[in-house]
Amino acid sequence: MPRYARPSPREFSPFYAEYIASVPDGDVLDLLEAQQHEIVALLRPQSAAQWQSRYAPGKWSVSEVLGHLCDAERILSYRALRFARGDQTPLAGFEENDYVPPAQFDGRNPESLLVEHAAIRGSTLALFRHLPDDAPERIGSANGAEVSVRALLYIITGHERHHVRVLRERYL
Repeated sequence: MPRYARPSPREFSPFYAEYIASVPDGDVLDLLEAQQHEIVALLRPQSAAQWQSRYAPGKWSVSEVLGHLCDAERILSYRALRFARGDQTPLAGFEENDYVPPAQFDGRNPESLLVEHAAIRGSTLALFRHLPDDAPERIGSANGAEVSVRALLYIITGHERHHVRVLRERYL
């Protein structure tokens, strides 16, 4: 039986329902690990021009999408760490659109973004694989809403699934 049961709707804000619903049944940690290979297989073969492409004016480039995935996973896994450790300090939200321009992802070598994503994903997997048995159900507050540790794991997974789908449908 998978260690991380699907979170109930009371464990997360309705904003995240679509991400969580997109995660297929099974071991979410196995899926999270498989995503790392999927994104490398999808993006590594792309040309430099493709990494800079945008499907519409004002939309993120492929580099920026991957950079956003890195930023979001760092923040969401940090929240999971805090809540898993019993920290009840309410955490601030973050505005994803404010994070992308100062990061200058388009100026980076695409391979460096893939390496960074792999490092973050490895860290996320290590965190969730080694939490105490009672940690997944712990609840904290982020961006004015309660969220469980296991919901954060599903959000990370579903968030990447969402963006990979967008990359496939609109960019590549």
